[in-house]
Amino acid sequence: MTTYEKLLEEAYGKVKRVEDTEETRFKVPKVEGYFEGKKTILTNFFQIADHIRRGPEHFQKFILKELATSGQKDGDRFILNNRVPSKKINQKVEEYLKEFVLCRECGKPDTELIKEPQSRMTFIHCLACGAKHSVRSKL
Repeated sequence: MTTYEKLLEEAYGKVKRVEDTEETRFKVPKVEGYFEGKKTILTNFFQIADHIRRGPEHFQKFILKELATSGQKDGDRFILNNRVPSKKINQKVEEYLKEFVLCRECGKPDTELIKEPQSRMTFIHCLACGAKHSVRSKL
């Protein structure tokens, strides 16, 4: 008969070790783009929206409101109608992550946005820890 310690050792040997920390697992790419006249063309905006698992419309609405500019989708590019430095855009992406993506309890990005029709409020629901927090719904 095998001992508990032997079984435990065997189980640990079969389990895949996770070397990644939370920061490296969820690394949001920096905004890439260029200026074209008075406009800013973002080339990886929709890839970032996919990476953070949020709808591009919601993400786009937040960025445009925070940067106080107008913009539109053009194929796989996103065009801002002002010259905006990438540092400022990346700052706004970080703010979006804190407000609409990362859980306030555990800090993990495994969340979803839920809009409750009866209360007209939007909540962030964490799939990792089960926490539920309200977020600003006026965008």
